[in-house]
Amino acid sequence: MNDTPRPRTAPSYQDTFDTLAATHRGRPTATIVPLLRRAADRALLGFRDTDLQEQAQAISTGVPCSLRIAR
Repeated sequence: MNDTPRPRTAPSYQDTFDTLAATHRGRPTATIVPLLRRAADRALLGFRDTDLQEQAQAISTGVPCSLRIAR
């Protein structure tokens, strides 16, 4: 049996976005933006503040939002 610990991987930005969409509806965008920023920074995505504000607004209001992340 191999007891070598597996490296933990951070959830993808899409996973984080989906989780926030399910758990943060109705919350202020000011509480959502820092969570999105942290996830974007972890994923090395260069979202502008306005992008994150729009995404946070969609999460807060429950309006569907399509994310396109090109790699």
